[in-house]
Amino acid sequence: MFVPLTPIRCLHRAVDLFGKDIGVVSGDKQFTYAEFGERCERLASGLAAEGIQPGDRVAYLSFNTNELLEGYYGVVQARAIVMPLNVRLSPMELVNILNHSGARMLVFENDFLPLIEKLRPQCPAIERYVTTNEKTPAADLTYGELIDKGHSGRTDIFEIDEHSVAELFYTSGSTGTPKGVSLTHRTLYLHALSVGGLFTDTDTMVDLHTIPLFHANGWGRPQASTMLGVKQIMVRRFEPSGVFKLIEEHRATHMSLVPTMANALLNAPDLAQHDLSSMRQIMIGGAAASPELIERVETAFHCECFGGYGLTETSPVLTSARRKRNIGDTGAERFRRHAMAGWPVPGVRVRVVDPDMNDVPRDMEAIGEVVAMGDHIMEGYFKEPGATAAVMSGPWFHTGDMGVWDDDGYIHIVDRKKEIIISGGENISSLEVEKAIFAHPEVFECAVVAAPHEKWGEVPVAVVVRKPGSGLTSDALMEFLQERLGKFKLPRVVEFTDEPLPKTGTGKIRKLQIREKFWAGKEKRVQG
Repeated sequence: MFVPLTPIRCLHRAVDLFGKDIGVVSGDKQFTYAEFGERCERLASGLAAEGIQPGDRVAYLSFNTNELLEGYYGVVQARAIVMPLNVRLSPMELVNILNHSGARMLVFENDFLPLIEKLRPQCPAIERYVTTNEKTPAADLTYGELIDKGHSGRTDIFEIDEHSVAELFYTSGSTGTPKGVSLTHRTLYLHALSVGGLFTDTDTMVDLHTIPLFHANGWGRPQASTMLGVKQIMVRRFEPSGVFKLIEEHRATHMSLVPTMANALLNAPDLAQHDLSSMRQIMIGGAAASPELIERVETAFHCECFGGYGLTETSPVLTSARRKRNIGDTGAERFRRHAMAGWPVPGVRVRVVDPDMNDVPRDMEAIGEVVAMGDHIMEGYFKEPGATAAVMSGPWFHTGDMGVWDDDGYIHIVDRKKEIIISGGENISSLEVEKAIFAHPEVFECAVVAAPHEKWGEVPVAVVVRKPGSGLTSDALMEFLQERLGKFKLPRVVEFTDEPLPKTGTGKIRKLQIREKFWAGKEKRVQG
């Protein structure tokens, strides 16, 4: 029998098997899975009543809330495409994304009212603005009014095309312009099965959603947790003391962190004042971790901690550094293994290859590009067939990350082929920052590279050549950039030089040569 694969089936399973259990906790609100499922159904029909058609994009500008999580099912049940936005982006960046996607509705929290006022006149395709909070003149209706227009009732999953797009996430790419990653119903369901298969003791599991759901490492878990009836706790905004209190209050057992979050928790002054004994597993993703970080997390939380690897384009999980039988599992070797990208999860194949797509030796020394094939790979970049073709070799997706591997299938990321800076788990395109700098009338040329940073892992630094006679200062340039880039993308250091930047014979700037200055003495070129 053919039954379409769709994440809606994850919700149906939760309602059918765990309907009386508390499924979602968001601030002072909590919902059983039956209640949560009904809200998603009412959202779906409410969207239809507001004119949302199959294939329409519904954008969200929100921190982690139950309303955002409901969008993952309600929007999809309406056969529309849910599109969570990175709340850290600048107004100009959001305008470009919203206009490129053609989103017809924007659901937002009132925290973002100043931003909404800037978006409205520049995003003509958006027909309806919906606030999840109290009524405001900037919104056409409230979320409560939206779902009140709907009714309970399941969609017929046999009418769903499993190959249609269900979710759209914009991620920074090597071109410097964010690209929309299209994930289909089929891809998302198979990813949920794969990730859910790694969960253990789900009857007592409590999943703490610490990472924003607009982030690749955040939205990769909810479908799996829903499918297995796991209690999900929404962390609206990450703050160490608040996370500790939620762990205590709800006896949370699992959470995912990017390295900067882990460091913040470890260095919080009240760490020892809370009962964190319920924690069983912490996964580190979004950026490279170090063995030292893994060990410190395990010591502080008295639980298992390991790394993982994936991209927005891969739904996101490709590998995890979970335990593997017959592999050294004691002392320093265990921490070294757990800090790696790890070995493939079910449903995907991962290789490390040379430029001709031949496997490099599995000796943890020969460096190649990490490529992947399988159920988790995106449908493509939204409206960009050329960009999609550029990252595919037949069925193999090119990650742009450079790594080494061994006979046991463990992957270790050592560098990045793409010029993406990963700061605090956020992707920053060096080319995007360069374009913003070059827009200043007194800049002759520039290069932006990653420099190691103790707290953020990596930060962007800029090397700038001014035009003759210019008196441009670092402060003046930063003021110029603040109008064009999200705060987290701003260079932490601006160095001016009177010498031309080093270039190749074809005139390309030798960024690796510039970058090396900041990484001298480091063992590897990815900071964890």
